[in-house]
Amino acid sequence: MGSALPFEDTTDIENADRGFVGALAPAVVKATDGRTVYDNDAYAFLEGDCPDTAHPSLWRQAQLCARQGLYEVTDGIYQVRGLDLSNMTLVEGERGVVVIDPLISAETAAAALALYREHRGDRPVTGLIYTHSHGDHFGGARGVLPRGAEEGVPVLAPAGFMEHAVSENVYAGNAMTRRAVFMYGDRLPKGPEGQISAGLGMTTSAGTITLVPPTLDITRTGQEETVDGVRIVFQLTPGTEAPAEMNFLFPDHRALCLAENATHTMHNILTLRGAVVRDARIWARYLDEAIHFFGDGYDVAFASHHWPTWGRENVVEFLSAQRDLYAYLHDQTLRLLNSGLTGPEIAEELELPPALENAWHTRGYYGSLSHNVKAVYQRYLGWFDGNVATLWEHPPVEQAKRYVDIAGGPEQALAKARAYADDGDLRFAATLLNHLVFADPDNGDAKETLAGVYDTLGQGAENGTWRNFYLTAATELRHGPIPATLDPTNPEMAMALTTGMLLDSIAIRIDGPRAWHEDLVIDLVLTDEQHRHRLTLHNGALTHRGTPADEQPKTPAGLTLTLTKAQLLGVLAGKDPDGTTTNGDPALLARLFSYVTEPDKSFAVVTP
Repeated sequence: MGSALPFEDTTDIENADRGFVGALAPAVVKATDGRTVYDNDAYAFLEGDCPDTAHPSLWRQAQLCARQGLYEVTDGIYQVRGLDLSNMTLVEGERGVVVIDPLISAETAAAALALYREHRGDRPVTGLIYTHSHGDHFGGARGVLPRGAEEGVPVLAPAGFMEHAVSENVYAGNAMTRRAVFMYGDRLPKGPEGQISAGLGMTTSAGTITLVPPTLDITRTGQEETVDGVRIVFQLTPGTEAPAEMNFLFPDHRALCLAENATHTMHNILTLRGAVVRDARIWARYLDEAIHFFGDGYDVAFASHHWPTWGRENVVEFLSAQRDLYAYLHDQTLRLLNSGLTGPEIAEELELPPALENAWHTRGYYGSLSHNVKAVYQRYLGWFDGNVATLWEHPPVEQAKRYVDIAGGPEQALAKARAYADDGDLRFAATLLNHLVFADPDNGDAKETLAGVYDTLGQGAENGTWRNFYLTAATELRHGPIPATLDPTNPEMAMALTTGMLLDSIAIRIDGPRAWHEDLVIDLVLTDEQHRHRLTLHNGALTHRGTPADEQPKTPAGLTLTLTKAQLLGVLAGKDPDGTTTNGDPALLARLFSYVTEPDKSFAVVTP
């Protein structure tokens, strides 16, 4: 495994160690209740040689990602790495320090800031920048700004940041968080046989997700802002690694921030935890634009994950290869798609050019060529492959029962699956065993045999997220579902949402069939926003529209609540509407909430 790769090339090792200032010791971050939020010391086993239970290339990547501490990028710019999945970057200004991407959790962000201050002095945070709308780049905001934007500190983000942060982390947050348990493997034991990395970083922290809303939107490429005396020139890159994302240059430092658009791995066109499919075509174009737009204005480039690249020529070479990677997989997928191949067929046929195949930073540690090709196919043609046999298939359990029947019953299916596994065809053994488990979920032999197949597939994977998915699946087959620890719907997140977003988050939880015959109208008059929101529950759908508070509706609502946004949060949390003004039938509120469901935070994934 990985024998053809250039293991003699030590450039990444040298760059990952360059600029080291000091580490957090012990590298364990705890919450106020004593619970461990992040433990980088758990990866001490990576100091050893690669065992048979790990892909050598992923082992190397894990060793690089596990480096922890404060690092100097260039004069006045520092990074804290290895205290969460992502990096926190700190840029020293005239009065304090500007923070870029405050990690996932408030606890890890506070620890990272404390480590910086230990070595660079107790500088106040004078600015906060979110590179994009993913939770590992804003969740720790209150770890660096405990009182939020009330401190008068500017918070910068790309246009559309809030909308996309909510749609990804709140609207589909429960499903994504459940699948993230598999993707990042944070609940797996750390060790040579268990979780060793996520490819993009080690794993996710498990602390408190927070969000301080932006106070300044970046709306165009070429926009220049000065924060605490630090000049910044921005390039908007929407639709790349995130729907709202941006690169930016610190011209006085000759340093370029590439957000998560160019890291030391092939990234995801569609992340395995789920997301909106990204546009590989536009991703490549923005990387090309970055090469030319920022010209020769930098001597170092850094990102929100991994380690920097020094030297302009090296950065251009790096960006060019990353550009070509996404352009190639997009264009060649379309070429084969237009020849009639389906996503799985293209994934089996497509190979990268040798120069990209053998470059460390284009290896599939986080994204993979296989699932990225399928994502490009999905973006253009969707789930249907055009073969009408797949248009109206049975759902998994019913399909599985029929496959097991064809195989001759559970015992014969298990024997045949074991034979495929013994012959080295683990992929089909997994398929057949998965059918058996879905047809007969109480079959302990089938579950254990499938778990063993997943162990082998995971431990042989070069991709960190594939490894974590396989090994977490094996764990859940043996021990049952593992609940997620991160909560993207906590009160802190709710407070940062607009009222419209809050109402949307309720609408997607309405039990439609139970509410088919309900018909009610409620007005919410927000005194601190001077806005009226009319909620209508009709035909099982909760819709809402906003008007100025002083604009009287043509038809009266069954219930009108006059309240503040803070009081509304309490009402939405199921508390009595104390302190609010009520006009109409208060029972309508209880009727509305009787249809609101609670999502299952540990729903089955590898069993029916």
